[in-house]
Amino acid sequence: MNFEIKKADADFYQEYLEEFLPEKIIDVHTHVYQRETLHSGKEQDSRLAAWPLLVADENPIEDLFKTYQMMFPGKTVTPCIFPWIEPENKIVELNQYVLECSQKHNIPVLLLALPHWSAEELEQKLIGRKFNGIKVYLSFAPSYLPKDEVRIYDFLPPAQLEVLDRLGLAVMLHIPRSGRLKDPVNIGQILEIEQNYPNLKLILAHVGRAYCEEDVGNAFEILRETERLTFDFSANTNAKVFEWAINAVGPQRMIFGSDLPITRMRMRRITENGKYINLVPKGLYGNVSNDPSMREIEGEEADRLSFFIYEEIKSIQEAANNIGLNKSEIKDLFFNNAHRMLDLK
Repeated sequence: MNFEIKKADADFYQEYLEEFLPEKIIDVHTHVYQRETLHSGKEQDSRLAAWPLLVADENPIEDLFKTYQMMFPGKTVTPCIFPWIEPENKIVELNQYVLECSQKHNIPVLLLALPHWSAEELEQKLIGRKFNGIKVYLSFAPSYLPKDEVRIYDFLPPAQLEVLDRLGLAVMLHIPRSGRLKDPVNIGQILEIEQNYPNLKLILAHVGRAYCEEDVGNAFEILRETERLTFDFSANTNAKVFEWAINAVGPQRMIFGSDLPITRMRMRRITENGKYINLVPKGLYGNVSNDPSMREIEGEEADRLSFFIYEEIKSIQEAANNIGLNKSEIKDLFFNNAHRMLDLK
């Protein structure tokens, strides 16, 4: 595990996060995987962002727990784990590893699911409630579909939704399409899922990928009419988007996720012309000159950079302060809501 806690990190945690965070935290969005499984020789799907894998080429369960100990001293963090989203040809090994980790450490786990599985096949994998739900991803949609033509149902088909609804399980959904949360196809299918599968627990990852204010459109005006739809705010640092989301659905339908190990990245996020840019120390993540989502900085500005996950929590703190959330509602965001959604004992 190749990171350390610097003075800038300790100061950041003490100034902004230590008193804000409750003593017990549930992290609903973590990737756990081993190096030998991830690197199978298969090229990454071109529909995926390239920069996240610059942070860690492995994140075994031991590294995850060590990360929590180092980043959140004095707190007890329980993760909900699932595999990295690639490679598809290693799906059995990926899922077997997280299931073993879940059973060994008594923590919740999501099955990484493929859309071509039949309803019977999915139910067989979920039987006995060993898994708390599934994680799905757009890269599993048919390869002939360009990324802007992928729909939710292309990688989360209705037959699988029916199984999850019958079992009352959760689905962690990273929505597709360059329009992100404001995309009308996404909004329409989210509303259909809410209406047609009332027992399913739908979690939109990253606040529906609304990393910039321009990603929202009128989505919250429409989605405020939902009754169960929940957002996790993993790997997002936009305080204004957080504020809009909480005002739309309330603090009981927002939950903390880290997206570790990606959010171990040392960075600060800015937005320009409706696009996010990760500011990172020069040279720390190799040659990023061809990635429009990355920009290197150096000198004192770079020395002050702390962790992505710290920036995320500071942003939700800003939103909470602007709205006037109390300590009980903060605990909902970081513990109670996830505890309820995942049916934890």
